[in-house]
Amino acid sequence: MLTPCILVCSIDTNTGYCFGCGRTTEEIGAWMTYSDDERREIMQTLPERLTKVERKPRRETRRQRLARERSTA
Repeated sequence: MLTPCILVCSIDTNTGYCFGCGRTTEEIGAWMTYSDDERREIMQTLPERLTKVERKPRRETRRQRLARERSTA
């Protein structure tokens, strides 16, 4: 299943977007019920949304750590 989740699940109170993926809590909750086309449509909006969050995550995500470890191995 398509998902933008990067395991940084925290919502920006000013925008209502997740700091990690850019989705709203409603979108996160309903993600499993969306069709692939609906997911793709939402995912196209996420890069723009992420430019509007107040701060970026400060910690390295699990996915980022695994990618870094694979690239240095």
